[in-house]
Formats: sequence, C-alpha cells, structure tokens
Amino acid sequence: MQTLSTNACFGGTQGVYSHTSKACNCDMTFGLFLPEEALEGPVPVLWYLSGLTCTHENAMTKAGAQSWAAEHGIAVVFPDTSPRGADVPDDDAYDLGQGAGFYLNASQAPWATHFRMWDYLADELPALLTQHFAIDPSRQAITGHSMGGHGALTLAMGLPGRFKSVSAFAPICNPVASTWGQKQLRAYLGDDQTTWSAHDSTLMMQNTGFNGPILIDTGTDDQFIDALAPEALSQAIAARRQQAIVRLQPGYDHSYFFVSTFMEEHIAFHADALYG
Repeated sequence: MQTLSTNACFGGTQGVYSHTSKACNCDMTFGLFLPEEALEGPVPVLWYLSGLTCTHENAMTKAGAQSWAAEHGIAVVFPDTSPRGADVPDDDAYDLGQGAGFYLNASQAPWATHFRMWDYLADELPALLTQHFAIDPSRQAITGHSMGGHGALTLAMGLPGRFKSVSAFAPICNPVASTWGQKQLRAYLGDDQTTWSAHDSTLMMQNTGFNGPILIDTGTDDQFIDALAPEALSQAIAARRQQAIVRLQPGYDHSYFFVSTFMEEHIAFHADALYG
C-alpha cells in the first residue's frame, strides 16, 4: 500500500492511499478519514459509496462528512467507484465502464477481468483497512449517493450481519426496471435477468430485508427521480414492515448540496447504531 497524501482534518487525518487490488486486477485508490480517537485504538467505520462518474475524491471533498464523523469518533472510508487504468475496459458513455462499476462482480466480457467491485468492497478493502489502520471490523455502517446508494443498500442486505445500519442519498432503488440499471446490469451480468435481482434493493427488500435501521433521503426536485424510483423501495419497505425512515426532502436536487445538507443527520443516525 502507498500513501498518496495525508492532511490534518478536524483533529484527525484525511488520507489518500493506493494499492494493488487482486479483486479488480489493477491499482485502486481510496480515501480514509481517521478521527483523533484512532490514535488510542480501533474506531467504528462508515463506508461512503459514491455515484456515477465519481472517484474517491468527490465525496471526500464535497460531502462534509469529516466534521460530523470527528464529532462522533467515526472513521469514514471513500472507495473509488470502479477499477481504472489504461488496461481497464471503458465505454464512451458516462454510465458504463470506468466510474460506473455499479458495485457488483461482472461476469461478461470485457468487464469480468476487472469489474469485481462487490468482492473488492466485501472482502479485499475491509481486510486491508483492518490490517493497516485502527478500524474496528465489528462496528461498520454504510451509506452512499445515487449509484453508491444502490451499492450501500445491496451490500447491506447481501452481507447479513456485516453492517449495523445503512443509509442512502437518492439511491437507485429498482435498477432492474430503470434506465439507470437495465443497461449496466445487462452489460455486466448478461441477458439472464435472474442474476440481476441480487443487485436490486427493492427486490432484495422483498426477499430478505435488512436486520437493522435504514435511513433514505431523496429530493423532490431531483432531476433523476424517475430513474431512481424511490416509491418502489418505499412500497417494499412498507410491505415488509422493515425498520426504516424514508424521506422526500422538498426542493432538493441530486447534487452534493443536497448530500452535504443532510450529512450531519446521516452520521448521527449511524453513530446511534455503531455505539448502541
């Protein structure tokens, strides 16, 4: 692992690191905020998964998470959204290829060799963090924005017992029925739609749910709200009687202005679960 940068931040340290990933078969970069308490021992960790076109850097610099994480003594990890590099396949469209990993393991050419973000986030990166940093693997929570909200919800439900809580900002809620999802699922997983359901939070909610609290915020003026389909997940939550808070925030759009506005509440929500 290589340290690319470290900066003092709200009494803790914001670092950026790179390492060779066996899962993604390339070098991967991630950001990690460690609060001051990490100097004394392992701290709980919140995973933040970003959306389409983002790198590790977008949320790290725009979401305003560090100040609230420092207040609660929580580490925040900002992974990249996909494998990258000259040898990694890409697409001319913004919503496929590099920057659009969709947090799954691709099975189709040319993506299958590198696009294994599920394995990277479920196994490889957590092991690396606990090996090199003061992270408590027994206290993890996860959140994300847009495509990252989709990833947070599917990882939380797909890895039972891993996360104490899950939240999402404007998540893609029903990708098997969405223009933000059908294209990517078909490209990465093939035409057999039975393989898609493990990456659709609405269907996963119907089938398994989540053993813990959920918080979801979406803006009423989100320019992509039809593709996000928050009503589909809300209906599945209600039908399952899942413990959840689902909110439509009046006047907010899909931007990081929206994310940063509600970041304090999301981190406090996770702190309750991580320390409860």
